[in-house]
Amino acid sequence: MKIPYSLTNPLSAHIAQAIAAQGGWVGFDTFMAQALYTPGLGYYAHDSTKFGAMPGAGSDFVTAPEMTPLFAQTLAFQVAQALQVTQTSEVWEFGAGSGALALQLLDTLAARGQAVTRYTIVDVSGSLRARQQHRLEKYADTVRWVSALPDTMQGVVIGNEVLDAMPVKLLARVNGVWLERGVVLDTSPQDGCPVFIWQDRATALRPPVEVEGPHDYLTEIHPQGESFVRTLADKLTVGAAFLVDYGFPEAEYYHPQRYMGTVMCHQNHLSDPDPLADVGLKDITAHVNFTGIALAAQEADLGVLGYCTQARFLINCGLGPLLDGAPLAERVSAQRLIMEHEMGELFKVIGLYKGAPWDAIGFAQGDRTHTL
Repeated sequence: MKIPYSLTNPLSAHIAQAIAAQGGWVGFDTFMAQALYTPGLGYYAHDSTKFGAMPGAGSDFVTAPEMTPLFAQTLAFQVAQALQVTQTSEVWEFGAGSGALALQLLDTLAARGQAVTRYTIVDVSGSLRARQQHRLEKYADTVRWVSALPDTMQGVVIGNEVLDAMPVKLLARVNGVWLERGVVLDTSPQDGCPVFIWQDRATALRPPVEVEGPHDYLTEIHPQGESFVRTLADKLTVGAAFLVDYGFPEAEYYHPQRYMGTVMCHQNHLSDPDPLADVGLKDITAHVNFTGIALAAQEADLGVLGYCTQARFLINCGLGPLLDGAPLAERVSAQRLIMEHEMGELFKVIGLYKGAPWDAIGFAQGDRTHTL
């Protein structure tokens, strides 16, 4: 059968070559990194729309800043407090997506008289960087882009849905034995088209906690996400970081009933659990183990300011009064940010600091740090 030309074919060929070069098998973290970030071919490295509220525009998913500017306007209260407390004037955003959050934050901070001398975006995607530059044209004197961190940095770091896109390792307990799940190339399928398939290998790796029960179990560990936090701790001399994402503390993440893992794909505003299909044409994510993030931070000399649901964080930062003064359509969109069955409960916020501890307004009530 002839394979129709699409972005996924040259990327699949590239990944197939990488698999062959590594002896015919790669861990899922390697596969995920190549599927998402291979220059010019990976999902985050080509020109598809990705971010948007509706699939009709060709987008695959929506994040909070695309839903409503009230997300950034509320987050700005926390950013402003952090800048004042740490006596810094720089903001760093990792994975700025469409640039919507950066624009809305800068607009809001400027309207409130909060000085930001520099806004640095760290993004590995060249195509997204071009969109961000166009969107942020009026802040050309303030915003800069970097693809690598300097030796030292200071200020307030934000990351909205960044950790979930970092490659993860898959561990599978099969018949009581822990294995690492990786990817190989099946060169003899029935229709003659090579395809990616799963293959497990023996490993000494384990989840950070014992998973109760004898049943087969699939889960993830997050060495890259935790390494990111350690790097941040090493570079940040003074400041704070606020990371927003979907996930759980360790006890919930490795619950015996979560036996299918959390890896999920997003395409055309639909979800599916198969990252080996349509490679390069859809997003691949995994939920965040926030206990692992907190421990990695503390081990690297970053303190934890707090940890709570997105709903509680936004309410603490003043979303209520903003809702009261917003048009009806904005209020409806913003409800998705805080409703339990939408983003309010699943999404969490963790705050980190370098320097002296202080009371962050986002965690004033409903702090769940004790659950980490």
